[in-house]
Amino acid sequence: MKRAAAVLSLLLLVLVVVRSGRARAETPPQTRQAPPPVAGETLEVPPPPFSDGIYPCNTCHDSLKPNPTRRVLEFHDEIQLKHDEQHRWCLDCHDAVNRDVLHLASGQKLSFDESYMLCGQCHGEKLRDWRAGVHGRRTGQWNGHKTYLLCVHCHSPHQPHFKPLAPKPAPKPPMRPIR
Repeated sequence: MKRAAAVLSLLLLVLVVVRSGRARAETPPQTRQAPPPVAGETLEVPPPPFSDGIYPCNTCHDSLKPNPTRRVLEFHDEIQLKHDEQHRWCLDCHDAVNRDVLHLASGQKLSFDESYMLCGQCHGEKLRDWRAGVHGRRTGQWNGHKTYLLCVHCHSPHQPHFKPLAPKPAPKPPMRPIR
């Protein structure tokens, strides 16, 4: 009788362990992570780093007809698209009618302060990490007010990869005072 009770207890223990492991495995990862920003959510960000004298864009673009053809740009000759350049063009992100806003693939308009949502369309894992505070720079309180840097504060939207950095020497250990 004792042996049957021990076997039954062992089987119940195995069943509990298996079921709890299965429940954890079936829980989608996104339910355990900070949700990404959604349209209409307001996050505090510093102004985007516009080039001097360039913004507002409509100052010049109001008088120009949108040209969706890939080409070397005449006025913005400092911009060289190295961001999926085989498949992307300016008007994939910049609105053709109102150049002072961006747009998502759905056509939804975004201010430049919400550009993280545009980046997040292709880089969802980075957006999730940015929102959670493990990618990019965020300052503020753990469970309170936070300020985020936009993607474009660290990455050029036209050439987002960092240029290689030269390694620096290792830090020197602190000297102990002589007593």
